[in-house]
Amino acid sequence: MKYSISPISSDDREAIMDIFNYYVENSFAAYPENKFPYQAFDMFLKVSKGFPTGSLRDKSGRIIGYGMLRSHNPMPTLSQTAEATYFIHPDYTGKGLGKTLLAFLEKGAVEKGITNILAHISSLNPNSIKFHQKNGFTECGRFKKVGKKNGQEFDTVWMQKML
Repeated sequence: MKYSISPISSDDREAIMDIFNYYVENSFAAYPENKFPYQAFDMFLKVSKGFPTGSLRDKSGRIIGYGMLRSHNPMPTLSQTAEATYFIHPDYTGKGLGKTLLAFLEKGAVEKGITNILAHISSLNPNSIKFHQKNGFTECGRFKKVGKKNGQEFDTVWMQKML
């Protein structure tokens, strides 16, 4: 099947929020306990402004995933470091699309002068930790029991990839 990636636009609002909210409701991949309204998409656009973003589409044009980089810290001395967020529609996971989307974001990061990408992952999301390890990230820190979702405490695992 053929896929394409283009920068996220305001037209992607509902599809992206639906994917994000699936993970809110069904996993520990997204931290909130309750779904975000479609208006929260504006926050996604705001925090990723000036950074690489991508909407992953199938051959019919349906959004099946998205990813974005954002500032890790607004201080100019840390401008070479970005944080990554990406989610693939659950029907399309395990097909190499996360790797494709990550490669797209990394290419844009290098063009922007970013040399480090960080990801923070719930310790209750082992598949994401494995994904990041397979794709060149190494664990660089862990904050113990800093999160609690649906009554379960979790650590945040910080992973880093130097470009």
